[in-house]
Amino acid sequence: MLRFLTSGESHGKGLTGIIEGIPAGLALSSSYIDSHLKRRQAGYGRGGRMKIESDHAEILSGVRHGLTTGAPITLWIENRDWKNWQELMAVEPVNGEVKKVTRPRPGHADLPGALKYGHDDIRNVLERSSARETAMRVALGAVARRFLEEFNIQIGSYVLSIGGKGLSSNDTKGFWSQGEKLLELSKRAELSEVRCPDEGATTEIKRLIDETGEEGNTLGGVFEVFAVGVPPGLGSMIQWDRRLNARLSMAISSIQAIKAVEIGGGILMAHSKGSQVMDEIFYAPEKGYFRKTNFSGGIEGGISNGMPIIIRAAMKPIPTLKKPLRSVDILTHESHEATYERSDVCAVPSASVIAEAMVSLVIADAFLEKFGGDSLKEVKANYNSYISALRER
Repeated sequence: MLRFLTSGESHGKGLTGIIEGIPAGLALSSSYIDSHLKRRQAGYGRGGRMKIESDHAEILSGVRHGLTTGAPITLWIENRDWKNWQELMAVEPVNGEVKKVTRPRPGHADLPGALKYGHDDIRNVLERSSARETAMRVALGAVARRFLEEFNIQIGSYVLSIGGKGLSSNDTKGFWSQGEKLLELSKRAELSEVRCPDEGATTEIKRLIDETGEEGNTLGGVFEVFAVGVPPGLGSMIQWDRRLNARLSMAISSIQAIKAVEIGGGILMAHSKGSQVMDEIFYAPEKGYFRKTNFSGGIEGGISNGMPIIIRAAMKPIPTLKKPLRSVDILTHESHEATYERSDVCAVPSASVIAEAMVSLVIADAFLEKFGGDSLKEVKANYNSYISALRER
């Protein structure tokens, strides 16, 4: 129901994104999208690129007089750093030799990408595999989020730990079933430079980032992202690729440097007995079916069950190091230090914002699959009819 594509290189002219399937009649502005792009650029431990760029999404199509038309929406984000890379990243042939990148960085797409596409210049790989691409994902995700807001579905996130310092899922599991508490954690995270809702942990993490940066090293971490207000019935158990947990897991693991994804209790459930982590079902006339716990993370059998959707993800340390690891030149096969490209010390806070965008896109897609229509008015009618029917069951 909802399709999107991104294109562009890290140091090219800019990034382009197209999203198709947003119904007509949705209020949408560049300023709304920019507010989420700004959140992606924040975070303690970010590198020099964030000082150069001030991302702005220009809407090129699909919106007229502030409302979506139902046509594909095209977004454009200019790369301000392009002026320093015009010759190196030129589309047309240039005179003379251009310096090639030939020493792949361990942990990056550099070597497998060069082997796959037959490149003798790794820049053809690293420019596209760069996390710069996620700026457009956040912009497109903001469009999906704006749509979900019309149905009181709210997306948020917070960082649990960086480099092993901070909180754990044990510290937040008591909130998984409480939408208001999750939203409060996310609001507190917005006040933290590392997006951690705990002040003490924020101070400890900032100190660790400073120490790690001085070493020329990098850090990874763990964050949780959630969706509150999702109705029961999104996704399906009918086929493997329609299961909502599978779609969300794929979306989150597609983010650069994400190496693990858990839904709800995740690994904790694997170390527990069934009676400890199965969410018992209750019923009350005023609110219908409900659960007092949420170890399932709002998804059972691949279908949303009405509880908050909880996803936890682990991000590895950024592979680009100021003190490079050993590598091999792809042209000479001689041993060398890996190439160093400008990098962050830590991007976990940014990754949590990117994850919000991906969750927004997946849930919006599943929502339109269930309640689809060509206009916002039509979708709302379908949704309201379904909710009314649920109350009668």
